[in-house]
Amino acid sequence: MSLQAQIREDMKTAMKTGDKDRLKVVRLIMAAVKQVEVDQRIEVDDAGVLTVLDKMVKQRRDSVEQFEKGGRDDLVRIELDEITVLEGYLPERLSDIELDALINEAISSTGAESIRDMGKVMGQIKSKAAGRADMGSVGAKVKALLG
Repeated sequence: MSLQAQIREDMKTAMKTGDKDRLKVVRLIMAAVKQVEVDQRIEVDDAGVLTVLDKMVKQRRDSVEQFEKGGRDDLVRIELDEITVLEGYLPERLSDIELDALINEAISSTGAESIRDMGKVMGQIKSKAAGRADMGSVGAKVKALLG
């Protein structure tokens, strides 16, 4: 079953059980995926759905940070609950050891020697770690190794 089909099934289940919080998040996912399909005039595959989910999680983490600064604990809780639902669709995160191995493999296979080669390395890592690692922290690690 594709990820989109699973999300649709979860939407139906949330409707039947009356889980309004989960239903709200699942509808947001479906709307974001549909928006990508309309904007880019493509049929979104599982990798595209993972990209959308990753972006949504990142947005909510940024919101949590801002709400914490503003002292809005009620909104922080809502955002964290949404993150929990979104992460349920993402594959298991890479451990630090797996991530380091992936980075080292990408550096050696691309022959990267300096920071100028970072784009090649990140391109290779992004295809293998989509939805399984925070690309911001991966970029920082790659930069440290190449810099």
